[in-house]
Amino acid sequence: MKIDLTGKTAVVTGGNSGIGRAFSLGLARAGANVVATYFSSDFEPFVKNEQAISGMALDATDSEEVDAVMANAAEKLGGKIDILINNAGGLLGRVLIADMSDEHFHKVMNVNFSSTFYCTRAVLPYMPDGGRIVNLSSLAAHNGGGNGSVLYAASKGAVISFTRGMAKELGTRHITVNALAPGFIANTAFHDTFTPEAVQKANVSQTPVQRAGTADDVAAAALYLVSDMGSFITGEVMEINGGLYFV
Repeated sequence: MKIDLTGKTAVVTGGNSGIGRAFSLGLARAGANVVATYFSSDFEPFVKNEQAISGMALDATDSEEVDAVMANAAEKLGGKIDILINNAGGLLGRVLIADMSDEHFHKVMNVNFSSTFYCTRAVLPYMPDGGRIVNLSSLAAHNGGGNGSVLYAASKGAVISFTRGMAKELGTRHITVNALAPGFIANTAFHDTFTPEAVQKANVSQTPVQRAGTADDVAAAALYLVSDMGSFITGEVMEINGGLYFV
């Protein structure tokens, strides 16, 4: 069954690179009109051949900026945002709790959890009944993460709790809220920056399907959840890890 999102509008935070880029492209190629926000990467090379995708700069940890950008995105998209994918986030650095500064704590929580809260709250006035919200969590939310990533794991655990609560809060409007929990996804800035090659190889060898995940694997799950096929799924965490971890 082909996923058809013709006539739908979407916002993807952090939508210009890595998994976010795959979200943006997948939505656009399914027929949606997409606004992809970006923070630290150039946007123009990404969109030059993708007419259904436009970009807006956004610091998703800035509440006032989030409100303004979501209002601008809704205006650009014809007054409504049917789909929100809260993809902005990151590890920022591997730091042991005993060595962690307050500043690092707040940065990690803000980029992973506050951003999800701010963007969800800001989009609700523009989301019609029957809308879709997909939040990006992580396998780390289940297993506590690797060395120096305890706080990252905790922030992604907060995303899961927020997802389940919002699924109940928005259920009467038929808005579904789900989360994705990717495992080892190769060729992303996250692992290229923070995961040594030996650890990456070990992750693959321990994965039952014997390969790393791809950004497109994660995007495919999101497309299912935001389509009509996902209309009776809400409050769920979809595990995308090739069998590396069972919940």
